[in-house]
Amino acid sequence: MAIKTRRTPLERIEYVIIVSTLLLLTVFTLQPLLNLLALSFTAPENVAGFSGLSIFPDGFSADVWILLLQHPNVQRGIFNSVWMTATSVMIGVLFTALMAWGMSRPRLPGRRLIFMMVLITIVFEPGIIPDYFLMKRLGLLNTPWSVILYKAISAWYLIILIRFFEEIPKELLEAAELDGANPFQTFFMVVLPLAKPALATIALFYFVLHWNEFFRAMIYLNDQSKWPLQVVLRQFVIEGDKVAIVGANNANNNIGIAQINIRALKAGMILITILPVLAIYPLILKFFTKGTMSGAVKG
Repeated sequence: MAIKTRRTPLERIEYVIIVSTLLLLTVFTLQPLLNLLALSFTAPENVAGFSGLSIFPDGFSADVWILLLQHPNVQRGIFNSVWMTATSVMIGVLFTALMAWGMSRPRLPGRRLIFMMVLITIVFEPGIIPDYFLMKRLGLLNTPWSVILYKAISAWYLIILIRFFEEIPKELLEAAELDGANPFQTFFMVVLPLAKPALATIALFYFVLHWNEFFRAMIYLNDQSKWPLQVVLRQFVIEGDKVAIVGANNANNNIGIAQINIRALKAGMILITILPVLAIYPLILKFFTKGTMSGAVKG
């Protein structure tokens, strides 16, 4: 039976301040997204006078979304972004976990030296020019692998996983060894299942990093058919290239360039790039549970 305790006046004030602050932050976070969504569905003749504070469409028109989702550059950008990001996340999580597991073992020869070298990459991170020449020497320029393999192992995420693996009870590892498990079986069958929350966190970090990457893709990829969605977004939003998207797609539908407002077009394009991040977070959230290793070791 739960025991109810009465809050003191100071605790009530503290509770009200915390709840009010969280509600205010929620409003500040959601309002711009709802405003963009409403703007993208607003009737073209009302877009010019649409307020930046409104969260409801003024009239209704789905022309912007029809245009964007039917446009070949956007479709190709979505496909490129999805497969490049998915591949980058899988490679990043696997390689980071393997290296972190090795560096978390005290018996690893040269462990301190390797760790110092990792720290050096954080302090003296190479710039875009050395990266460019490295990709050129590797023959990866104008290939998706120049973007995928960039940050295949992030030093920051590596340190997070090392700290997590170091906290795994050694009794679990000794029990696996007594049962005859080799190092790879111990890693894949004992360590990784315990590390689901940490791996989910790292996967989310890699996902956001690679999904939002546009600078290196813009420099390394000359072929527009290989551009990820963020580079396509830059073309439409930053350069304001309305003619490119409306004009190229105009032959396939009845939506004319005069019917599309550039503000609504930018709003729809921005939302297309944000929605996957918002959609994947609840799927990963279930792994962010506490007490994963609770009860794993008894006595």
